[in-house]
Amino acid sequence: MQRLAQSPRPDRLERARRMGFAFAEIEGEPYWDETVCYAFTAAEIDTLEAATAELERLTRLACAHVVREDTGRALGLSDAAWTLAKRSWLRGEPSLYGRMDLRWDDTGPPKLLEYNADTPTALFEASVVQWEWLQCTDPALDQFNSLHEALIAAWPRLGLPARVHFACAKDSIEDRGTLDYLRDTAIQAGLAAPALTMDEIGWDGRRFRDTEEQPIEAIFKLYPWDWLLAEDFGTHIPRAPTRWIEPAWRLMPASKAFLALLWALFPDHPNLLPAHLEPGRCGGPEIAKPFWGREGANIDAPGGATPGAYADQPRVWQRYAELPCFAGRYPVLGSWVVAGAPAGLGIREDATPITRDSSRFVPHWFRPESPA
Repeated sequence: MQRLAQSPRPDRLERARRMGFAFAEIEGEPYWDETVCYAFTAAEIDTLEAATAELERLTRLACAHVVREDTGRALGLSDAAWTLAKRSWLRGEPSLYGRMDLRWDDTGPPKLLEYNADTPTALFEASVVQWEWLQCTDPALDQFNSLHEALIAAWPRLGLPARVHFACAKDSIEDRGTLDYLRDTAIQAGLAAPALTMDEIGWDGRRFRDTEEQPIEAIFKLYPWDWLLAEDFGTHIPRAPTRWIEPAWRLMPASKAFLALLWALFPDHPNLLPAHLEPGRCGGPEIAKPFWGREGANIDAPGGATPGAYADQPRVWQRYAELPCFAGRYPVLGSWVVAGAPAGLGIREDATPITRDSSRFVPHWFRPESPA
């Protein structure tokens, strides 16, 4: 695993515009960064892929345990949220995608920092943008990236009606970019995919409807379940026939408390870091995370605390494993899962050990092994 400096393409922003990548720059600062890339060996990619598959296996086992023991409230779920999550799991509602954030420097096993299991972003850049960069710069190289093909293949296997609505909050350029990309994969899979904003979803007393008064039979919502259920809107969900993607059972791994559950069920697993619901039990420096925090907000680490809107939430304590540092930058490896299987890698790096919404996305590659 190496971090390599390189010359960015002079037309990179125009290329981004043509691809529909509206947030390549954010407030005048680069988000998509071509001045560096990360290079891996084929064996290192195999290690990341195997770790991702193993962590997904542990996640499914842990979810089954929580449902069997009826302990979802320990994950910070309200009674209403837990009822929905448990029902969703028992129905076997399939998941479309998720992103595991891993800590790795190519020594020892990759370690799970957290599982973005409900509304992960950085998908379009991981799937399309960095692949276009690779094909332009050196198509003889390869990339851990089958995201586009995996998403198109996954939609028909979800058991959805022919029309699936897509919704996100109206004010986020990044969320809208992710939503439009997922709509495109659904359309390529043969689905009708009308777009809405969350505030355009209506309720007629029996079911959810769109702005044309058409029933919403299934919807992909790029809007966190914990936000959804905290609103008046959420009280209608239990009695509506609508299918939701991601399904409600994803509330379980989306809670940071799930990290403590994984450690309790699989102590000393090589891909896990010690995690507990009480401080002082991790056997070394600890980092505290709010159960439903996002984008590095309200993280209490040995180097200090980050600001944010989640300070009043319960927290989980995890053994602090500082990200590796390359030329003053700290990369987190976002390993993607589509339909329960590893599907690609996206890397974000920051000038601090805490990845946040201003962290840059950088591409990667690996050199295919020569045939024997």
